[in-house]
Amino acid sequence: MSNLRSLQMPEQVRSATLMTARGPFAILEAQPTRGVTHRRPAVLIPGYTGSKEDFLPILEPLAAAGRTVVAIDQRGQYQSPAAPDRAGYSPEGLGADVLAVAEAVAGGGSVHLAGHSLGGLVAREAVLQRAAGFLSVTLLGSGPGAIGGDRSDTLKQALGLLDPTDGVQPDDRTLLTALVRQAWHDRDEPEARAEGTNEHVLAFLKERRLRTCPVQLIVAARYLLTCQDRTDELAELVAAGLPALVVYGENDDAWLPAEQDQMARRLGAERTCIPGAAHAPAIEAPVTTAATLTNFWNGAEQRQPTVHSCGRARQKGADEMGRSNDGHPPVNRAAGLSLA
Repeated sequence: MSNLRSLQMPEQVRSATLMTARGPFAILEAQPTRGVTHRRPAVLIPGYTGSKEDFLPILEPLAAAGRTVVAIDQRGQYQSPAAPDRAGYSPEGLGADVLAVAEAVAGGGSVHLAGHSLGGLVAREAVLQRAAGFLSVTLLGSGPGAIGGDRSDTLKQALGLLDPTDGVQPDDRTLLTALVRQAWHDRDEPEARAEGTNEHVLAFLKERRLRTCPVQLIVAARYLLTCQDRTDELAELVAAGLPALVVYGENDDAWLPAEQDQMARRLGAERTCIPGAAHAPAIEAPVTTAATLTNFWNGAEQRQPTVHSCGRARQKGADEMGRSNDGHPPVNRAAGLSLA
């Protein structure tokens, strides 16, 4: 569960519906304080059981650098319309959704893409489908493949409740919604109260959980448990010139920090460990997270070669990729090294 602390809407942030070639998506859009956008826009993808609101603490500071920043609800999440069936929540379908969102936001240009947790896996899928629309990709608290540890156990428990026959029986959305409501009442709400969540945020978390399509919860949970490691495929695009960043909290308990660090090395990507953060750096350390993303995005727009910590200069492949190389030096690494 997200550990949101406030739902206060910054002055420069508005909620809206973004119309795309694949239908409407609920968004939060942040604009620079003076309304002048001189940098390329960014699109943010939330994680499992999350929503666009998980990025509220960083939207205004990200936009202050001079760019439009759009956080979305993925298909079936919170305020975005649900898919008609399970196929609509396939990784390929969600990746195609992100491509459509990016195209609508950029208006024919390119965007920076960042995905948190499950959103990082979906962002990777979108980039692998068509890299040409992206200036950079950031994986935020997201791993190379299937999730493990306690979070894996939690997902298996959820599937045991919502999908015990693994899709053999037709999805009864009325029954599934009732089961989600019961799970909220029996487990999630007591846990949130024990964590000291205030009543306003608690009411939002309940509304978000009950408005999220339960079929999306099922399909996404199975994806998190079975996702294949496609790091090598993404690494080919990074080697060809796509700027990539891996960001994780030093106390992340979804994919371990060491696992995400190793993924970044395999990618040839920049990497940043956020001190004091766990699985939700945008909420737990918003100032550091926003600064990290802004520095990386600005550097990706400078069109200069990057030398990584291993000392290897990125090979130029801008003509092949339809974009220029990242010009930002490796992001400063901190000392030391929720459902997803």
